[in-house]
Amino acid sequence: MKNILGRELPEYIEGYGKVTPYGTHISETYKIKETVKNKNNGDKVLPSIREALIKCGIKDGMTISFHHHLRNGDYVLNQVLEEIKKLGIQNIKVAASSIFPIHAPMVDLIEKGVVTKIITNYISGPVARAVSEGKLREPIVMMTHGGRPRAIESGDLKIDMAFIGAPACDDFGNINGVDGRAACGSLGYTISDAMYAEKVVAVTDNLVPYPACPIEISQIYVDYVVKIDEIGDPSGIVSGTTKITKNPIGLKIAKETVKVIKYSGLLKDGMSFQTGAGGTSLAVAKELKDLMIKEKVTGSFASGGTTSYIVDMLNEGLFKYILDVQCFDSAAVKSYKENKNHMGMSASMYGNPNTKGSVVDKLDIMILGATEIDLDYNVNVTTGSDGVLMGGSGGHSDTAYGAKLSIVVTNLIKGRLPIIKDRVTTVTTPGSSIDILVTERGISVNPKRQDLIEKLKSNIKLVKIEDLKEIAENLTGKPKEIKNHDKIIGVAEYRDGSVIDVIRRTDF
Repeated sequence: MKNILGRELPEYIEGYGKVTPYGTHISETYKIKETVKNKNNGDKVLPSIREALIKCGIKDGMTISFHHHLRNGDYVLNQVLEEIKKLGIQNIKVAASSIFPIHAPMVDLIEKGVVTKIITNYISGPVARAVSEGKLREPIVMMTHGGRPRAIESGDLKIDMAFIGAPACDDFGNINGVDGRAACGSLGYTISDAMYAEKVVAVTDNLVPYPACPIEISQIYVDYVVKIDEIGDPSGIVSGTTKITKNPIGLKIAKETVKVIKYSGLLKDGMSFQTGAGGTSLAVAKELKDLMIKEKVTGSFASGGTTSYIVDMLNEGLFKYILDVQCFDSAAVKSYKENKNHMGMSASMYGNPNTKGSVVDKLDIMILGATEIDLDYNVNVTTGSDGVLMGGSGGHSDTAYGAKLSIVVTNLIKGRLPIIKDRVTTVTTPGSSIDILVTERGISVNPKRQDLIEKLKSNIKLVKIEDLKEIAENLTGKPKEIKNHDKIIGVAEYRDGSVIDVIRRTDF
């Protein structure tokens, strides 16, 4: 063996190993460009989504992934699947981190056999109804926000092609979410897809000069770039300011929740906090803000999906940092772009139980919602009481498990139905992870948390969850049991990949 100068090379060097001469490729997937380097740094840009599918080798049975930062304004998923249909491809598995009403065109593709399986963390709208009717050929798999990157990174969920909606992208594939007409902020849910998919395509309506700084997803992961007219509708991506509820019941629940936080012993300097973007959850954030000011408490970080109310708490010095996986409104997008203490994180960093450290494990307080809760504190946010898909865990299970104090806040009665059941229709989060239920008619602590009961009972009147159930049923009557088909149309996975429940076809 000789090198390029004609000098003899040994076949083996002690302490180094087998010698591979320059010009001999180690594998077909890693090839050194010989002689003259290719200087065309724009060779990743393709003229259409169709061309990208062909270049990536689209074929029947592949798994195609999408992310949900564009939420109900997303145009990318529909356009990609439409091109797949035109190419005559069948049996596609869609691994989308969430599916919204805007993705209604997928129903037709399900009926035609173009899409035969869905793996997602959240689903609502016409696609959810079609799946509940049993139209999807294979059971839908409902994951958690932390479970999805765990599955991708472990190889349990193998992605053939990832399509990333890119608010800003250069010709070599560097992406950020803070610039452009469709700016959405943090791109945390798509990072595992970018790193582990066989092929990655950035789809953008904002092709910017190289480099697209700040870079959130690097060129090293992106195979191709496609420029289209629009990747999404800004009105569906962010909606100005998410509103605090004005409902007196929701406001009362928020006040009671903050009392629980105060007397739990966790209201102190260095505390961490997360809440959702619903009206009652935001009311909790507002009440907590006022209490932190009054008690002169400075928290460490707020995390999860970010709203203007959390941004205000950062700007007023009530929290030192925000760890953000997704921005929910325009104020959050602006803060994420401009404030160095407002930091992004991947979904894996957020909640993957297989990493060496998840942010959810550093949470002190988590505010959660519930479609249903049962006498063992199991929570359902995946289906309605009728069994119809209308949501999913998202980060519910991940944060409930990790937080020191997980609080479910909900009206005792919703839609004339009691929220507390003997058994929830679908288990999303196990009762072992739920600490407290706060309703407008009373606060109940999981008996497994005797330590919390001792801390709270001197200042807060506590009631048994059975008593809350009785109060609700006295007002509404006992609801009839819903009878579902034997056919399983979905699997609810816990964050570690184990099956926590199955979802059965619903009679409409």
